[in-house]
Amino acid sequence: MLRLGIVGLPNVGKSTLFNALTSSKAAAAENYPFCTVEPNVGVVEVPDPRLEKLNEVVKPKKKIPAVVEFVDIAGLVKGASQGEGLGNQFLSHIREVDAVVHVIRSFEDSDVVHVMGPVDPVRDHDVITSELALADLAVVERRLDKTRKSARAGDKEAQLELVLLERVVAELNAGRGAREAGESEDAVKFLRQLGLLTAKPILYAANVNEDDLTSGGGKWIEQLRSAVQGHHEEAEIVLFSAKFEAELAELAGDERREYLASAGVAEPGLDRLIHAGYRLLGLQTFFTVGENEVRAWTMHRGDTAYDAAGEIHSDFQRGFIRAETVAFTEFVKAGSYKAAREQGLIRSEGRDYVVKDGDILLFRFNV
Repeated sequence: MLRLGIVGLPNVGKSTLFNALTSSKAAAAENYPFCTVEPNVGVVEVPDPRLEKLNEVVKPKKKIPAVVEFVDIAGLVKGASQGEGLGNQFLSHIREVDAVVHVIRSFEDSDVVHVMGPVDPVRDHDVITSELALADLAVVERRLDKTRKSARAGDKEAQLELVLLERVVAELNAGRGAREAGESEDAVKFLRQLGLLTAKPILYAANVNEDDLTSGGGKWIEQLRSAVQGHHEEAEIVLFSAKFEAELAELAGDERREYLASAGVAEPGLDRLIHAGYRLLGLQTFFTVGENEVRAWTMHRGDTAYDAAGEIHSDFQRGFIRAETVAFTEFVKAGSYKAAREQGLIRSEGRDYVVKDGDILLFRFNV
């Protein structure tokens, strides 16, 4: 399951976002710093109209969507890496997630206190980035002591690691992240295994006024985008309004659609945030269909049928024979698995078949 950690300064909209994501009041959202004392965890369905269509066509007993786990982490403050505020207690929670969602306040409201005074998204970005980098620097420096000793003793692996760690230190001292030091997939993987916060993929959620949702985000977003790209060139900024999403979460069906239309918004910001998380981590969806259930599964782009089998059950992978597959559009057009087979739309693929987003898979296995 994909796990996203929501971070940011106090009172930027993290808990309101979390409550809207989970359509709950699970996270307290009072207007004072450190309102969140323990991380809230919520499991959220991945919005996918293809699953709804499959459910309509197949009419199974149940429908099971893919899910994302969101972790709402207490607000960090300047000095958190040295224990200020709630300090390292919450930095440790970030180490456990797959990617980080940095919520940045990009609206003015005299009724909502900002812990650092005036609203300044670029400053807020820099504060959180610096605190994560300082926390990582402490970890890397401890590792360096051990690695230098091994490298001097002639350990070839330690010598390679030393070069990487020294590059990481340079990036962190420059105010950038450890991810910028990873010149290969293996290097990035190693840095994440160390638990480095800035080695994790990151996306930014800019909390704007409702009126700014359709205008590109208002006066601060261009400045924020420049600041973000200076640290992480490919990072994505998703605009949302926590207040708007909280109100939307109270509605369903036609009322929900009408509320979106009245605001001139095609898709809830929360849906866009989840989809951005999928893009960030290179994820895609495949489906299984049957009389009992239709189900969406998550896997990495570029992975094979053998990998997909393992997402369902280890027995599927261990006894893999073949995968019968059909594209989503072809399946829907045919109207059933039986009709798709009769029309010659079902393909038999081996374990090395690279699964495409939206593929419908049926695994043949023998254990």
